[in-house]
Amino acid sequence: MSSPILVIGALGNVGAEVVKHLLNAGVKVRASDMSEEKIKARFGSSVEAVRFDFTDPKTYEVTFKGVEKMFLLRPPHITNIKRDMYPSINAAKRAGVKHVVFLSLIGIESAKYVPHYKVETYLKEVNLQTTFLRCSFFMQNLSTTHRQEIKERNEIFVPVGKAKTSFIDARDIGAVAAVALTQTGHGNKNYDLTGSEALDYWQVTKILSEVLRREIQYKNPNPVYFLIETMQRGTPFMFALVMMGLYTSTRFGMAEPITTEVEKLTGRKPISFQEFANDYKENWM
Repeated sequence: MSSPILVIGALGNVGAEVVKHLLNAGVKVRASDMSEEKIKARFGSSVEAVRFDFTDPKTYEVTFKGVEKMFLLRPPHITNIKRDMYPSINAAKRAGVKHVVFLSLIGIESAKYVPHYKVETYLKEVNLQTTFLRCSFFMQNLSTTHRQEIKERNEIFVPVGKAKTSFIDARDIGAVAAVALTQTGHGNKNYDLTGSEALDYWQVTKILSEVLRREIQYKNPNPVYFLIETMQRGTPFMFALVMMGLYTSTRFGMAEPITTEVEKLTGRKPISFQEFANDYKENWM
């Protein structure tokens, strides 16, 4: 029997798309997340569903057994990488995992304070073959993390200034991940993944306003006020701090460059922000 491809975080925006593209490619998928029942409810019998928790070593054996390739991401709530992710990476290597496709961040070379950099570094230290998908900001951040402020406040509240962002759709990331996991030649490669356009947040809110048929405003707080207000709205301190750091980097142009990697790897152009907004508009209604 062929070895299953493991997808960590199969219920997330990107993980779910990786599962879908792997299934379309006709490979055996082991889908893992915190709830085995929710995985079964979402994907049915098309995948092997397993419960996995980075902080629970009892879930490691069944998750990694017989796996040679896996898709890995860092859950947003995990900020102590050494304590909460290193043990599972070690367990994966012991179990025979050889190739890891890791969901990382564009510009990581100059953003060594973010947790993703520590994960990249450790995967190399333990001599796993890697493919780093260094992505620009997900369009789906606006339909998840920022959903409530758009839906209820008619605003996007980020400290980015006039900078532009080359947003990428999670569906495109899933397609690239599936290519890296099922085709040869992607070991020890780093791919900077972006959409095909860079937009500032005034352009973003203009598109959303047109699609939703109501005015969505771009609020542009300074980074410290963003941190305080984000925490007051219920975001944990460490998560809010990471968000502030990433948006501050964006403010200085980190997320502006546009690459052609998605088209090269998938054979089609990236999904546009206009298409994303139309497809996800029910999230903000």
